[in-house]
Amino acid sequence: MKSYLVKTPSFVPTLYRNQVWSFSSDQKNIYLTFDDGPIPKITDWVLDTLQQYNADATFFCIGKNIEENPLIFQRIIDDGHAIGNHTYNHLNGWKTLNEDYLDSVLKTEKLIEKHQITSHKLFRPPYGKIKSSQTKSLQELGYKIIMWSVLSADFDIEIDEQKCLDNVIKNVKNGSVIVFHDSEKAFDKLQVVLPKVLEHFSEKGYGFKKVE
Repeated sequence: MKSYLVKTPSFVPTLYRNQVWSFSSDQKNIYLTFDDGPIPKITDWVLDTLQQYNADATFFCIGKNIEENPLIFQRIIDDGHAIGNHTYNHLNGWKTLNEDYLDSVLKTEKLIEKHQITSHKLFRPPYGKIKSSQTKSLQELGYKIIMWSVLSADFDIEIDEQKCLDNVIKNVKNGSVIVFHDSEKAFDKLQVVLPKVLEHFSEKGYGFKKVE
């Protein structure tokens, strides 16, 4: 049985106002985000696909993967996408001491700073699990905590590509923040779903924006 919600309930953002769940609905823009990269071949494929549709996106990167794949990480930046911090080794905030959690974020921040002069200091907690005390500490360091409106669930091995596509198509609206993963676990679904999502929303006149 799945332990996640595809669409974030409307009451959740009202409870966690210090976290960003969506953006203005005044314009037909959506925000594609990709967690867990950069990964060889997979992240490059994502970048190639985004380029075909002139789509901007935001990549929440794991520090260890940045360290191991610096050229791919640099390409994300060179292609004009936004970068976010996703801890050094994909930590679950609920199960991690605050000091260790912040150390992991700061270690990743240093790796990011090696590649770009300025950063908007975006952060997404792995699994969406973060303590209020961790949120407060990160915000004091200048971070925006970026959550989401819609989970594609491309990570879920129990669903097929059509269900993954439906998760996005049926739940996205103006200003939605959508989660995909440029990871080995998600890649089979991502190869099928991402082009269809880009095509579908392009035809409906949507723009694909990065988080800033």
